[in-house]
Amino acid sequence: MKEILPGDIISYITMCITEGVSLQKGMNFRIKGKQTVILMSQRKGAPYSDMVEDNGRVLIYEGHDVPKNVSSNPKLVNQEQFNANGSLTENGKFIKAVVDYRNGNINAEPVKVYEKIKDGIWVFNGIFSLIDYQQKEENGRSVFKFRLKVSDFSSNQLPDSTLLSQELQHNRVIPTSVKLEVWQRDAGKCIMCGNSENLHFDHILPYSKGGTSLLASNIQLLCAKHNLSKGDKLI
Repeated sequence: MKEILPGDIISYITMCITEGVSLQKGMNFRIKGKQTVILMSQRKGAPYSDMVEDNGRVLIYEGHDVPKNVSSNPKLVNQEQFNANGSLTENGKFIKAVVDYRNGNINAEPVKVYEKIKDGIWVFNGIFSLIDYQQKEENGRSVFKFRLKVSDFSSNQLPDSTLLSQELQHNRVIPTSVKLEVWQRDAGKCIMCGNSENLHFDHILPYSKGGTSLLASNIQLLCAKHNLSKGDKLI
């Protein structure tokens, strides 16, 4: 399987194969003791309020609710740090990682971020560092807000990752609204050859040259072949 780079459009199956596990929940702290993964969505009706800030450099990721076997309506009760048996929830594991980072005990936890933009359509947003959290009161209950910033980890610094460091250094999250606008405008196909497989959200003018992720006019759909050929031409 080819390496997955920030901006690549993939299926749910491909995402699960890449991570080596069936991803059934949004927060996944150190899957099999290795990589931390989160699934996000900013679509209308998404279950959590995930946000993108600072021109795509920062994610605000909402913690997760208690399961339905704990409350028949999880949206009415506080998000929890501990399970009933005293073990950490996924929220608790993320909080512990932040506290250990704040105390200088560990480096910021690297987190792989996947985003659902439409049914069956996922995008790899890249690797972010988990750096902070807040506990806030919203709609009469307590929720967690985790802050992650874009990471410049290279592949040899991040275990089990085949991502290229040069891709990570210029990675920013493209807002969901822009992704959807580009997907519709380009009809879900490479603008160069019409291929509908192995697609990538490509910045026409890269960040390194002053490009932005906030405008659909600077984003296009390219297949892997034409994305690679474009990269070879950039100086």
